[in-house]
Amino acid sequence: MPLSPTGLRGLAALASAAALVLSGCGDDEGWPARDAAPSAVGTLAAGFVDPSAPPTPESTVTPSPGSWDDVRPSDGYRVVLVTSDDDAPTRTLVEAVEGWAEAEDVALRTIEADGSDRLVPSLTDAMDLAPDLIVTAGNDLVDPMALVTANHLDRQFLVLGAEVAEPTHNVTATDWAGASFRGEGLGMSSTYDASSFTPERADRAIRAGVAAVLTGTTGIVIWLE
Repeated sequence: MPLSPTGLRGLAALASAAALVLSGCGDDEGWPARDAAPSAVGTLAAGFVDPSAPPTPESTVTPSPGSWDDVRPSDGYRVVLVTSDDDAPTRTLVEAVEGWAEAEDVALRTIEADGSDRLVPSLTDAMDLAPDLIVTAGNDLVDPMALVTANHLDRQFLVLGAEVAEPTHNVTATDWAGASFRGEGLGMSSTYDASSFTPERADRAIRAGVAAVLTGTTGIVIWLE
């Protein structure tokens, strides 16, 4: 028997609730209390970008390895990680974000987009939580990101191991040879290599990306060597 509209809405609400996984600091009732909005602790080292010639929107920069190491978020930083695929590269990225959040005492929540019809809603759910940063891991989220982010310029987004083809100023990406998925029907890059998603590279991706966001170097692709 077909479900009534009320029943369908009820199932949708249950699915949404089931898709939200809370982790990191804090409890199920809300984010940890904080006295002020977070900021960057530390400064970028020489070689991240040229201060005399800041990168233009949508450009790609190749920072010197480790030039982001001295930057971390201040206490109370709130991040929502949105994931889609369950392949090995995505799992590696997720584990890197979780490890970074634990090491830096970041308040982290994770939303798992369970099915293609949950990709856009998962990003909406993330925005509803009002974090300081929304991080995505999984190629299936690239096209939904392009759709959502341009309409929410007041939110900051970070894409790991992929790129939005035409990012707005609030979308930053960390990418490398072997990743480079861009969506928009372009298909998988001919250089795609799942083995390039190593724990060490994934850790650099989240740390370099967050350092860029914290210091206002957004709307670009950070190319990791």
